[in-house]
Order: sequence, then structure tokens, then C-alpha cells
Amino acid sequence: MTALEKILGYEFKDKSLLKRALTHSSITTDISQNYERLEFLGDRVLGVAMAHLLYKIFPGEPEGSLSPRHVRLVRKETVADVARKIHLDKYIHAESIYLKRNTNVLCDVAEAVIGAICLDGGFETAIQFVDRNWQDQIVKSDKPPKDNKSQLQEKTQQIFGGTLPTYELIGKEGLEHEPCFSIKVSIADYEATGKGQNKKAAEQEAAKNLLEILEKEFAQ
Repeated sequence: MTALEKILGYEFKDKSLLKRALTHSSITTDISQNYERLEFLGDRVLGVAMAHLLYKIFPGEPEGSLSPRHVRLVRKETVADVARKIHLDKYIHAESIYLKRNTNVLCDVAEAVIGAICLDGGFETAIQFVDRNWQDQIVKSDKPPKDNKSQLQEKTQQIFGGTLPTYELIGKEGLEHEPCFSIKVSIADYEATGKGQNKKAAEQEAAKNLLEILEKEFAQ
């Protein structure tokens, strides 16, 4: 724990919180001993902390520009990248190496650590942790990134006029704490599907896939 605390830049008063944040449900299903409740808290803290940071860093941007930045910075792939950067995979307590390297698990553990820091040291301390570890993920550019759904909508308006793509939930599978949603997006005679751990993520993936199809079909 001491080595990890040095990496995190925070020394826990209650070491059991950090231990719990690193413990996967494959080790114990006791919610007082695994990271699931801390992950729930950390997910919300990360969202607020990131909104706070973006509000400060980009004072001239409207909500419509800040939102796609926020989505990119709190999505599971970005959070898992941060987890790998601070070597959380080496400290996760799980039944298999596969679980320790799994993107969903890495994301969950990183959020659980944020939740643990928030409980142990307060919200401001958690914000400081997010600030330190997400700085290199925040791309300071003149134009904020557009999410896939926004890009698809712009593309379809160019091609089909006022017609908008429609999204449909076509399936849900996986474990209750690690669900996988399937979404179909369609417009005219074109369609694509996408998967994600929530509906929004699945919609973004489906939009990305349909956008690629339309860009090939209607290449200039």
C-alpha cells in the first residue's frame, strides 16, 4: 500500500478504504469488502471534478463545447488509460490476470480509488487527484472534439437534408455489474450497430460505425 500511495500522491488515514478500492468481486461478493460501492461514488466524483476542471481551463467555451470534452475525459477508455499510467493493474486484487487488464475493471478500480480518496480526504483532495492525473488527457485546442453522434448528425444533414438518424436498443447481455448494450442506428437504407457498457456508449459506437460507412459511400 505504501508504494501505491506514493504513486497516487496521497496517504490514506484509513488503509482499508484503499484495499477495498482494489478488490474485485471475483475475490468477494461482499459489497462491504469489494470496490463496487466505492466505484459508484468515484464515478460521480470524477464527473463533477472533471466538469470543475473544464470550467476553469476553458473559460470562453459554451456548454455545447464543454460537454464533448467531458464525455471524452470520463469515458471508460480514458479512465482505464489513466489507471494503466499509474500502474493500478499491478495492485488490483482479482482472480485472474485477464480481469486485472480488463478495460472495464481498470476503469472501475480507478473510479473506486477516487471514491476512496474522497471519503478519506474530502472532495477537494479528490479533485486535486483528478487534476494531477488527467492533465495530459485534457487537449487544449482551438476546437473542442465533437462526439460521434454530433459528427454523424452533421454528416447526415449534408447527405439527406433534414432527416436525422434513429437509434434503437436491440440487445443487452453480460453480468449485471458489467452489462453490454447493443444499439442500432439507421438512416435511409444505411445502418450500423455498436456496443457499450451503457446506452450512451453503445450509441456513440454505433454512430462511429455508421459514420465510417457513409464517409466511404459518399467520399468526395
